[in-house]
Amino acid sequence: MNHKTRRLINIRNGIVFHAVALALGFFMLYPLLWMALGSFKPTEEIFGTLSLIPKNFTIQNYIRGWRYNGMNTFTTFYRNSFIVTGFSTLGAVLMSSLVAYGFSRIHFRGNKFWYACMFLTLMLPYQVVMVPQFILFFKLGWVNTFLPLIVPQWGGQAFFIFLMVQFFRGIPMELDQSAMIDGCNKFTIFARILFPLIKPALITSAIFSFYWRWEDFLGPLLYLNRPRTFTVSLAMRQFADPTYTDWGAIFAMGTLSLMPSLIIFFIFQKYIVEGIATSGLKA
Repeated sequence: MNHKTRRLINIRNGIVFHAVALALGFFMLYPLLWMALGSFKPTEEIFGTLSLIPKNFTIQNYIRGWRYNGMNTFTTFYRNSFIVTGFSTLGAVLMSSLVAYGFSRIHFRGNKFWYACMFLTLMLPYQVVMVPQFILFFKLGWVNTFLPLIVPQWGGQAFFIFLMVQFFRGIPMELDQSAMIDGCNKFTIFARILFPLIKPALITSAIFSFYWRWEDFLGPLLYLNRPRTFTVSLAMRQFADPTYTDWGAIFAMGTLSLMPSLIIFFIFQKYIVEGIATSGLKA
């Protein structure tokens, strides 16, 4: 096979590959496109045609949806979601990195046992701890506050701890030893030397935590009963009514609710790959 023939085969294979990838990509994105473009259609047109392009373009869905019920607007719900998501993510990432440092760099009695116990919690369904947690937070008087959604995250998350442990183990112990010779204690070694070196794991954990907390519905449903405390996911549920459902407003607010996640993904997508690959320092 000469060079020209091989080149034509490679071009043909490339065209086929990209065509299949584009077709599959469109198939996967179609529901999102349908929702986003449907948010600019009048309610009666959303289910009246298969066309993605609105025939009667309108932004009234966004205006009507943002106003919500007149007493609480989506400004309140977005603020609540950012408060819960922001503080939860901060706590989950910081405390998980500290716990991971302890498991990976500090040798203490029962290290492997407690690490195995932590790892086993990955397989523990939330439904198992849901009722005991609710009883505890109810007795503490935390119901209808953001505390039940934020405080547990400050204990660290098992998946993030596992992820960061792999990064810490990839960093040579010689760095710790050199820092100790220079007079650094364990916390200084963690904060000033090792913490900056696991940036891909930190950003990956922050992205996943943001996604999970932003999209969480069950937690707010359990603990938040007052409309002024609703998060975006919980407020979206209130649009559904047994007698009439404003699909235009649902599509509009659903599209807006995806924007923070999409923005975070496109800005930090390269760190997701690095984080999942769990690549520590390389020679």
